[in-house]
Amino acid sequence: MIPLSILELVRVTQETDARGALDNARDLAAHAEKWGYRRIWVAEHHNMAGIASAATAVVLAHLAAGTTKIRIGAGGIMLPNHAPYVIAEQFGTLARLFPGRVDLGLGRAPGTDQLTLRALRRAPEAADSFPQDVLELQAFLAPAAPNQRIQAVPAAGTDVPLYILGSSHFGAMLAAELGLPYAFASHFAPDHLITALEIYRSRFKPSEQLDHPHAIVGVNIVAAESDEKARRLATTQQMSFTNIFRGARGLSQPPIDDIETYWTPMEKAQAGRMLARSIVGSRDTVRKGIAALVEETRADELIVVSDVYEHVERLRSIELIAEAGGLLERRDERASAEFIRQAAQ
Repeated sequence: MIPLSILELVRVTQETDARGALDNARDLAAHAEKWGYRRIWVAEHHNMAGIASAATAVVLAHLAAGTTKIRIGAGGIMLPNHAPYVIAEQFGTLARLFPGRVDLGLGRAPGTDQLTLRALRRAPEAADSFPQDVLELQAFLAPAAPNQRIQAVPAAGTDVPLYILGSSHFGAMLAAELGLPYAFASHFAPDHLITALEIYRSRFKPSEQLDHPHAIVGVNIVAAESDEKARRLATTQQMSFTNIFRGARGLSQPPIDDIETYWTPMEKAQAGRMLARSIVGSRDTVRKGIAALVEETRADELIVVSDVYEHVERLRSIELIAEAGGLLERRDERASAEFIRQAAQ
């Protein structure tokens, strides 16, 4: 049974505000903990009305306070946007508050547009120093050396585990060189998934944090009681990706009956390429999809994006995925209906 984790988008929908999205994320984390998921991560995004996770460390504190054992972390912090010292302070504080539960995934992309990047007071070329910034951050999280004049208080000595995130060969090579776990973003950029994993495994050098490769594969999964219903729920994410190409990022939209009425053939091809690794369907369809993906990639862990509009339906999707992945015993349909009724109240 492969470990399953969740990448939580903290989606603001046409029927919720940012506070509602944050509270839904916390509720999802509590259910995911109960259903056996290993970790829940939140990604840093800026200037996006439909995503409420810009202050990533604050959001993680909110999720952690509503849970007791599931690991919480960034998937990821876009390190070029920040001084490594500040990120060490933030995640070291989280580690003191929630010991043994905090992960720190690091990405090289800005997570926003160029105009917002300037508002963050960061230059585009900051990404060039990403490897050095990772090492600097790692040093601030390590125990302080004698007479060390600059310490990241209270981070020093927390040794928060680092993860390298990526969608290209660069991240794979860096994770291998530093001996860190590697998470590939095949939930939106699947093209180089297999070759990146091959590079990571073949070049991996053991480190103090990790003695063998640990590859995490990101995957979109939407599960429902039937394939037909799941396909309908998945139109929310398909419209979201279509809107990216239109330059019209906005709030999450409710599912529609026929996605073909929403996108053009060109948009369908573009979104289809980004969503090519998606698994959409009933519990049994998802089970087969997970098994095939694990067999192909030899992933050590899957991190799941289940971008479903209605919170109750998203909880059910996450539960069905847990059942399909062997984390949870199947629940009969009567119990499922009762769960949906209670969650909707």
